[in-house]
Amino acid sequence: MSERKVLNKYYPPDFDPAKIPKLKLPKDRQYVVRLMAPFNMRCKTCGEYIYKGKKFNARKETVQNEVYLGLPIFRFYIKCTRCLAEITFKTDPENTDYTMEHGATRNFQAEKLLEEEEKRMQKEREEEELNNPMKVLENRTKDSKLEMEVLENLQELKELNQRQANVDFEAMLKQYKEYEEEQKRKEQEEDEQEMKAMLEEAQNRRLLVDSDSDEEPAKSRTKPVAEVKPTDILQEAPQPQIKKMKTESWERSVGKLNTKSQLAGLVTVKKQKPDPTLANGMENQGTTANTGSFPTATGTTSSLSLLGAYSDSEDSASD
Repeated sequence: MSERKVLNKYYPPDFDPAKIPKLKLPKDRQYVVRLMAPFNMRCKTCGEYIYKGKKFNARKETVQNEVYLGLPIFRFYIKCTRCLAEITFKTDPENTDYTMEHGATRNFQAEKLLEEEEKRMQKEREEEELNNPMKVLENRTKDSKLEMEVLENLQELKELNQRQANVDFEAMLKQYKEYEEEQKRKEQEEDEQEMKAMLEEAQNRRLLVDSDSDEEPAKSRTKPVAEVKPTDILQEAPQPQIKKMKTESWERSVGKLNTKSQLAGLVTVKKQKPDPTLANGMENQGTTANTGSFPTATGTTSSLSLLGAYSDSEDSASD
């Protein structure tokens, strides 16, 4: 079984690498690369601003017949994000920068212009010193004089800082303590004023209340009612009154236990026929009353028994 990752490949004995055909690619062929805009630019076609750092899928090619110290110069092709116009720029290894070539204009950069101006002045000075030795001496004297002025100014600044740095900490602490005492004194005075104002207001209220109470008529004054405690009922009230109050409170909360009087109106009592014996007894009573004589003992007992039976029947009917 062969290896999955082959490291050693087989070369036959008659292998000749010179016989392998080589690809003939053009020297100015283009590659697709991913890059970011190296500077801020503005499209000439539509005026769209393209800011530094915008990503593009660009085409890259080598510029023919342009070399700087043996370093090749590359050209990049990108498209505007709005109108799809083609924009090209090249590398500038001499200034370690990029140069705009076609399709857009580079935006103003003050820092870059300042650097270019400094380089130009330095180059002019070097050319002057190269041809004129007296100019070299003048430049040296100017540089030494400028350096001495800078050192003097620096020394003055150091002395000024040292004079200002001599701070009296005792005086600072004393001043801070005085400030704190002044603040405490002001707070105390404000508190006293507030207390006085509150006392005056309370006194005025009391005088107003007293004057109002004096103007009221004497008959409107009523004796203060003593506070009644719930336990005073058990101590002062007699036993029957306590029971009565308990029953009243129970009836208010639960209701009456005996509802005979309430249900009496719902039950109708049938009229019973009068008993003949009762009728005879009543007649005898009438005759005795007319004659003025008293009834016998037997008649009275029988009538009393009949009356008791009648009252019992009424009670049972009402129940």
